[in-house]
Amino acid sequence: MAFTLTVNGTPHEVDLPEDVPLLWVLRDQLNMTGTKYGCGVASCGTCTVHIDGEAVRACQVPLADVWGEVTTIEGLGQPDALHKLQQAWIDHQVPQCGYCQSGQIMQAAALLSEQPNPSDDDIDAAMSGNICRCGTYDRIRAAIKSVAEGA
Repeated sequence: MAFTLTVNGTPHEVDLPEDVPLLWVLRDQLNMTGTKYGCGVASCGTCTVHIDGEAVRACQVPLADVWGEVTTIEGLGQPDALHKLQQAWIDHQVPQCGYCQSGQIMQAAALLSEQPNPSDDDIDAAMSGNICRCGTYDRIRAAIKSVAEGA
C-alpha cells in the first residue's frame, strides 16, 4: 500500500504494508539511521521521534497510524546548526556509548516544548521512559536544565 509521509519537512512516498512500524520505515526505507532500535516494545525510548511535536516510540507506531509530520534527530536542528539540546549534549559531555542519545534528545525536546522551564522532578518524570545503560542521567538533566535556563 502506498503512503505519503512528511519527515523532517520533506514528503516521502513509501509502498509498504500498513502495519510496518515507523522505525523500520525511517531506517530501512528512508535511510534515516539516527533513530535507533532498542527493545521493540516501547520500553527503552531509543526510537523516540516526534509526530506533530509529540514524542512517540517509533517501534510501536504502524505506518498507517502516522497522523502528522514526523521529526527525527536528523531534522531537529537546522541544516547548518545544531539544535540547542544537541549542543548542550556536547557541552555537558552527556554520551558515553551514545546509542540511546537520539531518543533522549528527542524526548527532552518534547519536554521543553511543553514545559520551557522544567524542575528536576519534571525532567525526571518526562525522561523516565528513556533508558541510558551507561547511566548518564545526571548529565542529561544538567544539559536539559542548561537549555531551559538559556545557558
